Amino acid sequence: MQQVNAAIAAGTWPSPPVTGPRLFSWGDNNQGALGLGNITNYSSPKQVGSLTDWLQICAGGYNNTSAAIKTDGTLWTWGYNGNGQLGLGNTTNYSSPKQVGALTGWTQVSSGRFNMTAAIKSNGTLWLMGAGSYGQLGLGNTTSYSSPKQLGALTNWASVSCANAGVRAIKTDGTLWAWGYNVLGALGDGTLTNRSSPVQIGALTTWAKVGAVGNFTLAITTSGALYAWGGNSTGSLGLGNTTYYSSPKQVGSLTNWAYVAPGMSSSIALKTDGTLWAWGLNSSGQLGFGNQTNYSSPKQVGSLTTWLKIAGTYTSTYAITTSGALYAWGSNNVGQLGLGNITAYSSPKQVGSLTTWTTLSTFGGNANNILAIGVNTV
Repeated sequence: MQQVNAAIAAGTWPSPPVTGPRLFSWGDNNQGALGLGNITNYSSPKQVGSLTDWLQICAGGYNNTSAAIKTDGTLWTWGYNGNGQLGLGNTTNYSSPKQVGALTGWTQVSSGRFNMTAAIKSNGTLWLMGAGSYGQLGLGNTTSYSSPKQLGALTNWASVSCANAGVRAIKTDGTLWAWGYNVLGALGDGTLTNRSSPVQIGALTTWAKVGAVGNFTLAITTSGALYAWGGNSTGSLGLGNTTYYSSPKQVGSLTNWAYVAPGMSSSIALKTDGTLWAWGLNSSGQLGFGNQTNYSSPKQVGSLTTWLKIAGTYTSTYAITTSGALYAWGSNNVGQLGLGNITAYSSPKQVGSLTTWTTLSTFGGNANNILAIGVNTV
């Protein structure tokens, strides 16, 4: 992103860490997904432990499962574990972070709505754990596993995104692959057939980013083109209609899309100019337009050009600016907006006064627990 790169080059964002990144959480905590050692809901950010070495995070799915990677490359999980999705070799719930094995080298982790987790190592291998009822672990069966299982022997996996009970992943060669639950064509292979092993989506070798939640998928190519497919009953694909598609369809003709974050029935995205766009379901004001009107095509949220990171749940949305300020809007029934109350807002509201937030994660399903990393915050 042009403005982001300029800010980094100028040394104005993010603030150089002194003690390292701290992990914060808030919102729904009925399965211990906030990692705070209890099952109490919180309407304001709470620091998870005292460690300052968190690197990458993934908020829980429908049943509140959370995961994170530390700067030393270790993988940690907590929350609900009914199908072994924590990867700890059991089905016990934990309300505090637990290390997954003793291995290091983990670089990315993603949790699915229906009790599964996927993670990539620095050597390009892909590992999965948890429920396998729809073939979502990609292992050629429908078996569940409570410890990480490697997907084949390939070492060219670059990124992974878990949806309802399925996975989308991009390889280092720019190809896109999908497997698992395929209701409404969410996998994008032109069928409605569930897949228990990876299938390539189309023939393009220019996929750069992919986000999958619920029954639809959004993806961006290296040229900045945005594509969408799957369920579309609320206009979440951004194609100006409510028709579902089982193959990728380009959203408009623009090629300046930078990042996507689908929710359960709505979508948000950033452009390279730092503007924020939203569309789809807006029943709780989660699109940020000051109303509750659904939109089936992308519409700009406000006029700011300094948006940097985004995340969304079923009815709530979150974003960080280049200055490190955190904003939230939408439903707030369990304090998931982090504003210290349970009031819903249909326009962006700043969470506290800190300007040291660097990354955040939600799950786009019904879960309302939020994880965020802040540098040098208390």
